[in-house]
Amino acid sequence: MFLAILTVAVVFDQGSKAWARTLPVAPPGCSVPDDLIAHRCAGVPQPVIAGYWDWDLGFNRGAAFSTFDPEGRSESAPLHLGGAGCAQLVLVLIAAIALVAIGVSAARTREDQRLRRAAFALIAAGALGNLIDRVRDGAVTDFVLWHFHDHLWPIFNVADAALLIGVAVLLVDGGRERRKIAAAA
Repeated sequence: MFLAILTVAVVFDQGSKAWARTLPVAPPGCSVPDDLIAHRCAGVPQPVIAGYWDWDLGFNRGAAFSTFDPEGRSESAPLHLGGAGCAQLVLVLIAAIALVAIGVSAARTREDQRLRRAAFALIAAGALGNLIDRVRDGAVTDFVLWHFHDHLWPIFNVADAALLIGVAVLLVDGGRERRKIAAAA
């Protein structure tokens, strides 16, 4: 079950990102991903639900919600040392270590902890999907933009959603497990 969920989520994530790379960018002729990563151009929002949800191609060299993203950097070579490349290397290493830890944690679950194993699979899929982008491009492909009036939610992708859902399911499952233990005591 772990491998099936992981595989489906990563395939869906990478497929959606391949599709997102076809979204329009301004100015025409902008190089995707290099010019977008270097902030020399930007994606053009395509409304899905006007005023609330757009498809908007962007690339994030930082961690979640673009933290550690050195905006305005003019070079975009993936994983070179120094500056943003050093941060990329650190993020790649953190993701790789996290994937190993998640795999070990999933392998240690009991047979009756299927929900927990599914949560670990979603978390691993999110980490792996974004790791693939980071190694390939030096940045993560983002394209889902939610907003309400002037408030913009940070742009995200399917991997981010899988990771967030996995963490939420893990928290709910942990709370449920604690209630069972408390009731049995």
